[in-house]
Amino acid sequence: MAETVAARLLGRLREWGVEQVFGYPGDGINGIIAAFGAADEPRFVQSRHEEMAAFAAVGYAKFSGRPGVCVATSGPGAIHLLNGLYDAKLDHVPVVAIVGQTDRAAMGGHYQQEVDLQALFKDVASEYLTEVNVPEQLPNAVDRAFRTALTRRAPTAIIVPADVQELDYHAPGHVFRQVPSGPPDTPSSVVVPAADQLAAAAEVLNAGEKVAILIGQGARGAAGEVMQVAETTGAGVAKALLGKDVLSDDLPYVTGSIGLLGTRASYELMRDCDTLLIVGSSFPYSQFLPEFGQARAVQIDLDGRMAGLRYPTEVNLVGDAGPTLRALIPLLRPVTDRSWRSRVEASAAAWWETVERQAMVDAKPVNPMRIVHELSLRIPDDAIVTADSGSSTNWYARLLRMRGRMRGSLSGTLATMGAGVPYAIGAKFAHPDRPVVALVGDGAMQMNGLAELLTITRYQDRWADRRLVVCVFHNNDLNQVTWELRALGGAPKFEESQTLPDVDYAAAARGFGLEGINVGAPDQLGDAWDRALTAGGPVLLDVRCDPEVPPIPPHATFDQLKETTEALLKGDPNAWRVLVQGVKAKAQEFVPGRG
Repeated sequence: MAETVAARLLGRLREWGVEQVFGYPGDGINGIIAAFGAADEPRFVQSRHEEMAAFAAVGYAKFSGRPGVCVATSGPGAIHLLNGLYDAKLDHVPVVAIVGQTDRAAMGGHYQQEVDLQALFKDVASEYLTEVNVPEQLPNAVDRAFRTALTRRAPTAIIVPADVQELDYHAPGHVFRQVPSGPPDTPSSVVVPAADQLAAAAEVLNAGEKVAILIGQGARGAAGEVMQVAETTGAGVAKALLGKDVLSDDLPYVTGSIGLLGTRASYELMRDCDTLLIVGSSFPYSQFLPEFGQARAVQIDLDGRMAGLRYPTEVNLVGDAGPTLRALIPLLRPVTDRSWRSRVEASAAAWWETVERQAMVDAKPVNPMRIVHELSLRIPDDAIVTADSGSSTNWYARLLRMRGRMRGSLSGTLATMGAGVPYAIGAKFAHPDRPVVALVGDGAMQMNGLAELLTITRYQDRWADRRLVVCVFHNNDLNQVTWELRALGGAPKFEESQTLPDVDYAAAARGFGLEGINVGAPDQLGDAWDRALTAGGPVLLDVRCDPEVPPIPPHATFDQLKETTEALLKGDPNAWRVLVQGVKAKAQEFVPGRG
């Protein structure tokens, strides 16, 4: 029996090492679904929605380092993939999307579910997008999609019309207008800048007396080298949110996250430094970097398009972070005056004391900061943490101390809601032997997280370590936007848009076949985390927390605080409690004798 195009497609995915494909069926991919039914691998993982399939593929790619793969039918299925694929595009993650299309004979006939997929994916899959219209195209299309996704760190897309999927496969021949393809491989190259560029960068760093390093996800494979540079130059190290897991927060000179969700220590590091080294980060908020002209700067990035994008860098080194830093280190002069390092370490230590005090401030019923503080005390050293977008992201960024082999990520640049739970599912398929924790606001949970609990229930038996904890920050408020309305717009909370319907998330989890734990008091938190982290299967923690503990940034400006106060005075519901909770939390930074 002849092999179909769909069967050969799955065969090529196997040759690329693909073990699972996240997706949702539809008649535009019936041929591919039938091929899955006849194949042992790759496995088809059914999400509840195509957007969730794309997010799961992104999560898998982020935590495995291998391309994530998702599949969807034509028309609405293809449209649903877009948010997850844009997440991959903006966070530079390799994802391959396979999409069905109406039969070739019906194209252009205003047929059911016919959408111009070339136009639809032109931007999100701008690095590589193609449509397979004859069997001989298939291997080259698949191989280019994977090689491009890996080398460009981007999403790519392959469109396969429904009738083409069911054709007999014929390999491309050694003939005119047919294109062969080499066997699947892992593209590998090491890029190191020229010696004169390295010397120029060393001159800048050696001249600095107060060096700061900012690292992003591009420094993940160069943690040891970053540590060596920091020790040699006496630098402090701040982390962009996507690089939160690159270095341990137990290192005394690591100041934590940077930016609106960042730490006071990172703010002071950037405010006071005279030299800046950026490694593998395109952190977008330049207002949190040193004042222009204050610091001489060097940037290292594999993508030359990112050079000098956020700060007027003096030397740009285009290369792999690890090899580039290894070539740079011998050119650096060890700093003997450690006063700057001592100042950085004191600031970082004071910050961790501050947030612990803030986490222990009384709230009604639970201070949301304490949720992550208690987790941080207990989380296994090999855990993977996913965070959704919302006010809970602040507490993930500031209070979770990375250590050991811990990994963590979130939708960084797109900052979309709804990625936390499907990211966690992708992480479990990437590392089925490691515990995973998802930190999710109740807005994101209502948006799509609840449905994906069914996906967790369905596939938990495939994971050697079945621990997957979904922690819901239950405050019945779209809290981050509420705070933004108050602090950035000077507007009171608009109940109609901000208040969420109340749901018992733990009861819903139990209804879906998972363990659900309700937490309604701060003294229950520690035991709840202990129970969840030692359970024999997935657990949902439903923690009712105070919506009036504002995520005031540690470097909040007078204008922001003024706008918040004005919003409260205009009639914001719970105005007095918001003001009191904010002052109580902020006051912890100024406890006498605590830096």
